[in-house]
Amino acid sequence: MNTIIAFAIMAAGFSWPEGRRVAVSLSFDDARESQVDVGVPLFARYATKVTFYVNPPNMKSRLALWKAAAASGHEIGNHTNSHPCTGNFAWSREHALENYTPAMIGSEMDDANADIERLLGVKSMTFAYPCGDKFIGRGAETQSYVPLVAKRFLAGRGFRDESANDPAFCDMAQLLGVESDGMTFEDLKAAVDATTKTGGWIVFAGHEIGTGRRQTTLVPALEQFLKYAKDPANGIWLDTVGNVAKYVVAQRGGR
Repeated sequence: MNTIIAFAIMAAGFSWPEGRRVAVSLSFDDARESQVDVGVPLFARYATKVTFYVNPPNMKSRLALWKAAAASGHEIGNHTNSHPCTGNFAWSREHALENYTPAMIGSEMDDANADIERLLGVKSMTFAYPCGDKFIGRGAETQSYVPLVAKRFLAGRGFRDESANDPAFCDMAQLLGVESDGMTFEDLKAAVDATTKTGGWIVFAGHEIGTGRRQTTLVPALEQFLKYAKDPANGIWLDTVGNVAKYVVAQRGGR
């Protein structure tokens, strides 16, 4: 279903804390209701903190639960307010990145940062590119907005990538993100086991948390995986994108 390709041989000398052999971050996009209705109670049972990349307007129907999630230590990351993607998606045509300027995408991020802090009382350290798209403009005028993310955030996460991150080499502003939606426990375990061989950092990216739906990270798979990840014998450091990013930056002596 999902094949993870471990491209890089990790640099000698990089080590994870407490003798762990691999780092794993679970992240979820869009501030979907199932994330706080289903996901947060599940993660609490396994004493696990994850990263939620939110679009602030989507939090309104569950604002009290989002406040509780932030207060309990889950990371709240920035995913913009209007979720701009390529206009090839009809639903994104009014917010097509092909029509954006640097000022427009900068405002998207800044406005979402301000709304997150106003609504939840936390500052976003990391960002997730909507749809994984990292460009603005068209044709010869196309440009990356990765530099704008790098100026604002400790890290930026992509989507539907094929590899884990090499902690000694990766660009913090464009971390690779592997889709977790639809994965079985065996899929998740295989991806982490492959990453363990290289000492890397795999960042999973999902949407809904539940059973049997499109764009859904499956509860049975998550429960099995959380049990597996929490077993010290497996050498997994399971933490938020922000916490792992801070550690990597400190180990490297800078970004």
